[in-house]
Amino acid sequence: MPHDHGHHHHHVDPDAGDARMVAAVGVNLLLTVAQFVGGLVSGSLALIADAIHNLSDALSLVIAFAARRIARRPADDTMTFGYARAEVVAALVNLTTLVVIGLFLVYEGFMRLLDPPQVEGWIVVILAGVALVVDLATVLLTVKMARSSMNIRAAFLHNVADAMGSVAVIVAGTLILLYDWRLVDPLVTIGIAAYILWHAGSELPPVIRLLMLGAPGEPNTDQVRRTLSRIDGVHGVHHVHLWQIDERRRSVEAHLVVLDLARGPEIVRAAKDALGRHFEIGHSTLEVEHRDGDCAGPDQARA
Repeated sequence: MPHDHGHHHHHVDPDAGDARMVAAVGVNLLLTVAQFVGGLVSGSLALIADAIHNLSDALSLVIAFAARRIARRPADDTMTFGYARAEVVAALVNLTTLVVIGLFLVYEGFMRLLDPPQVEGWIVVILAGVALVVDLATVLLTVKMARSSMNIRAAFLHNVADAMGSVAVIVAGTLILLYDWRLVDPLVTIGIAAYILWHAGSELPPVIRLLMLGAPGEPNTDQVRRTLSRIDGVHGVHHVHLWQIDERRRSVEAHLVVLDLARGPEIVRAAKDALGRHFEIGHSTLEVEHRDGDCAGPDQARA
């Protein structure tokens, strides 16, 4: 039974954004220290919440940077598909950490609602303004890389969320200055935490699906099965397995049932061409078998 393997390898640009990543980490760490100290001095939990979130962003950028370096390693006998999935593992770590932080901030916010502390509004407003500038700078440093990386895109969106959180903290500090409304600080904290949880929750499913070897949302397994079943000479298709190797590469494995085994190489070439043309799938393992073979079964998709 002929087998055919198609391989299209995508290489990570070794110079893609390292300096920007380092700069983004540096400014976020400096901001974290300033916000945390300011939060302690002013008594603002919202400012401390923003500092913790900025720290998580800095750490996520460090993890993302390390994962990108690992992802550049070529495939070997241990990791035959390469190391690109290291970025997906990093994304899972970062998002899980965000969920934990978000839940902690919700708890602290509700505790502060029961006993609102005195908050120094001017410190809150000034440091939140500095945070907004840093968050926007980090967004600009990572926006180009975010287009092609799940890991960097998560960090990019975190900083967009931070910018929004900084705006919210500025509003809270202003209300404290104008009206001495201390409840606004824990309310803003809970709002920031809710946004963190919503963002992390929306990013986690595709990461988990990729790590679980799930089929990508587009194409789905049925689309691939139907496309293969329409190839001239294919009588049926079964044992279809579709998964993502990493964020950019998809792979499919399938058995093609034919009436004429002599046409096997021709049919496989046509099937691989269809997979590449319709779905940009460059890695495939296709096994050709006769209709009367032992493997052929009732689950075949008839052409």
